[in-house]
Amino acid sequence: MAPPRHKVGTKGKKKIYKENAATLRFYRAVVLAASAIYVAVNLFLFYDSSTFWTWLLLPLTTAVSGFSLRYMGSMAEATRHPDSGALLFEGADLNAHGTGGGLVYLKDVILLTAILQVASTVWCNVWCFWLLVPLRGGYLMWRAWRACSMQGCI
Repeated sequence: MAPPRHKVGTKGKKKIYKENAATLRFYRAVVLAASAIYVAVNLFLFYDSSTFWTWLLLPLTTAVSGFSLRYMGSMAEATRHPDSGALLFEGADLNAHGTGGGLVYLKDVILLTAILQVASTVWCNVWCFWLLVPLRGGYLMWRAWRACSMQGCI
């Protein structure tokens, strides 16, 4: 005899709202910590060997991480009732697994950028691994196009 099927529990609006805020705080801390380590090491330890490219990559990586954080924040933006302040919409769940959205890829971009920022303080050629981002994006687009063409939606 098969076990009875139960409805999978869902999270409440307040819980999603709080988890989204915690997730955004975590990724913001990752970006700030990686940038602080990058600046501190290159400014205090390797200042003599720092080049123009060393300091050009800092605002570039900060901008990429900042845009990713901003986009995640806009997706998780909550809507409240104007009079009562009650939570009407909690925003997209930033921690949902298997939703197929781009949130997972934004998190990957932020983490890869932070890892490369810190690793580049030791070996500057590690920036070549940043090419993984457009390569992965191209692969995902190709896979989606191929699946769509096989189903006849093109």
